[in-house]
Amino acid sequence: MDYLIHILILALIYAIFAMGLNLELGYAGLFNFGHVAFFGIGAYVSALLCRAGVPVSLAMVCAVMAAAAAGALLAVPALRVSGDYFGIITLVFAEMFRLVCLNERWLTKGPMGLPGIPRPAWIAPGVEGMPAYLLLAVLTVAAVFLFVRILTGSPFGRALKVIREDEHIAQAFGKNIQHLKIKAITAGSALAGVAGVLWAHYISYISPADFTLTETILVLLCVVLGGRGTNAGPVLGAFAVVCFGEMVRFLPIPQEFHRYVAPLQGIVYGAVLVGLMLKMPDGLLPEHRRLRS
Repeated sequence: MDYLIHILILALIYAIFAMGLNLELGYAGLFNFGHVAFFGIGAYVSALLCRAGVPVSLAMVCAVMAAAAAGALLAVPALRVSGDYFGIITLVFAEMFRLVCLNERWLTKGPMGLPGIPRPAWIAPGVEGMPAYLLLAVLTVAAVFLFVRILTGSPFGRALKVIREDEHIAQAFGKNIQHLKIKAITAGSALAGVAGVLWAHYISYISPADFTLTETILVLLCVVLGGRGTNAGPVLGAFAVVCFGEMVRFLPIPQEFHRYVAPLQGIVYGAVLVGLMLKMPDGLLPEHRRLRS
């Protein structure tokens, strides 16, 4: 039972992570390959503040605000370019963040990581607090889903879709494309920060190894598999990806090949992503079907 709760918590955290990326990729058409950096910023800021004596709830709020601010600051120079170049800038930013966490040992403990991250006072540490943490994750996902649904159903969300399809048409309607994209990145970064905060206080330990390109690929797979530009798609994709990853652990692999499991998982995830791009570019919940219904 505890293992099932653990899987559900992980899936819910990745659902928030994916909903943030979907705001940028699915609605605004921005390929942010550095989304994991804001996940890490939320985790590290909250952990460091808690270790400095700040109450957990206040640390969580400050961490989300820090992730949103970092997203806005990155968006201003990054949006001077578009397409592949924007993706490269975000990817470089994520790697820079990881290297800072790895080398600034006076602050982040480097590769040793930050242990002993406390949970909110009403949640017990360890296994005993997992049901309560599941409740917190469910409530957070529900709140984030409602926020995203309201946001994407507003004129702001519709304007993002116009920008995604054709920026020239959006300009013809008098939309400030730059400001709209900055807002989308800021909102997506804030949601990534929320996911990072939940991750840090659930696992109670973070290190630079948690915020690599692999995590970016996983969350991208969640969005693409579920369905870009839909509200429920990233949630469905997150549950599918997390459950698939856990199923791999139970494959009858000989003992001498166990060290190859992690690399094989990465290869399988990449192959699935390429296959989906080719065979199911709209994902499990295609946007056009939702619109027709």
